[in-house]
Amino acid sequence: MEYGKVVLGSFLFAFAINIFIVPFGIYNGGIVGTSQIIRTLLERYLNIHFSFDIAGIVNMLLNVPLLIAAYYKLNSGFVKKTVISVIIQTVAFSVIPVLNEPLVTDRLASLLIGSIISGYGVGMVLVARGCAGGNDTTSMLIMRKHPNMSVGKFNLYYNVVIYVMCAILFDIETAIYSVLQAVLFSFVVDKQHLQNIEVSVMIFTRNSEVKRMIINEQHRGVTYWQGQGAYTDKGVEVLITIISKYEVMTLERKVKAMDPHAFVIVSNQAQVVGNVEKRLI
Repeated sequence: MEYGKVVLGSFLFAFAINIFIVPFGIYNGGIVGTSQIIRTLLERYLNIHFSFDIAGIVNMLLNVPLLIAAYYKLNSGFVKKTVISVIIQTVAFSVIPVLNEPLVTDRLASLLIGSIISGYGVGMVLVARGCAGGNDTTSMLIMRKHPNMSVGKFNLYYNVVIYVMCAILFDIETAIYSVLQAVLFSFVVDKQHLQNIEVSVMIFTRNSEVKRMIINEQHRGVTYWQGQGAYTDKGVEVLITIISKYEVMTLERKVKAMDPHAFVIVSNQAQVVGNVEKRLI
């Protein structure tokens, strides 16, 4: 299931870029954007042309050192999925033709559609505990030491350099539209990346083993206190823990199995200050 998401998400990313973004001369962010700029420079200034878009090949070559670093720093399952994602992207970028006539004639509308689809695709890969390579791999490495960083944020920072280059090498209009694409893309990616979203969970239960399950199986810290049900006047344990949104369904399933009458409250977008472990992969 996870590998299927990696393949589909990677294909959607490349499809959206080639069909909706590139036909209008808009440059994607990250390593893919860097690859597109290199391709354009080769075509315009060195008069080197290919029968297919070589941005995918350049993207793969630029990813090689990042994947080597990831192999030593991150787990093997993550690296394997990332390699698959980069391969799928390379093939898709090379096979999917860049349309001479845009599918959607309005540039802004095409940008919106392309950003949403490509961001959703990359988000699928991240949810499957892989990544799309390039800046996503770099940001994963950085986030291990700097938990406040996110994939979307890092992409946005890196893209500032890309779009300054676009403004210098091409024109301001191209740079502006490319910036809009990067902002929308980063927003969609971060909304999809459930592992990066922290939530607080409050559980009301009469099963005293639930807190042990959270500690021993979910490997999360938990605080609890004794409460009293106003209607039944019976004692109840009130537990609170911080987890990623990705873990919520698993925790809810385990709690219900242990106590079918448990009451669970999930508060999204919790702002947590302190020693909370981010589990991104």
